[in-house]
Amino acid sequence: MDDLDDLHHMDHRIVSALRACGTDPRVAGAARALSWAGEHAALWLAAGLAGAAVDGRRRGAWLRGTALTAGAHLVSMGVKRVVRRPRPAHVEPLVRTAGRHSFPSSHATSAAAAAVAFGALGARAVPPLAAAVCVSRLVAGVHYPSDVAAGAALGALTARLGARWMRGGAHHD
Repeated sequence: MDDLDDLHHMDHRIVSALRACGTDPRVAGAARALSWAGEHAALWLAAGLAGAAVDGRRRGAWLRGTALTAGAHLVSMGVKRVVRRPRPAHVEPLVRTAGRHSFPSSHATSAAAAAVAFGALGARAVPPLAAAVCVSRLVAGVHYPSDVAAGAALGALTARLGARWMRGGAHHD
């Protein structure tokens, strides 16, 4: 149990340190904007639909990548309802949240799924933007690092498992 206690304390210390970064109004504003944009995977769904609109040759891949991203987000919401980990209570949050539960971070799940799926389609801006969304959840004080790490792993795994389908079938492997 000591290892779990150590992880729990480290989670608390890291979120406290990153939340303290949010005392800078510019950092707080960026964290709020990124959190808002990532709510319900909106940023990533819009990016996928925009990709489909402008890249007619790979429209199907963009739409399937968007579906993978949405699916990963839905899975994270289901896991969250099962695990029911409370959000950090030892810091003042910068943003309101859609729910009370923290694990995994659905923002991180959809961000990582989009980074893998859309990154594979050449959208080079998506992975760094996805990383920024993940960090924003810590700066906003609404997730522990383990929530974000688990969400990112879930999203990346979902997109990776769906990569063959996204590209249009097994013959592209």
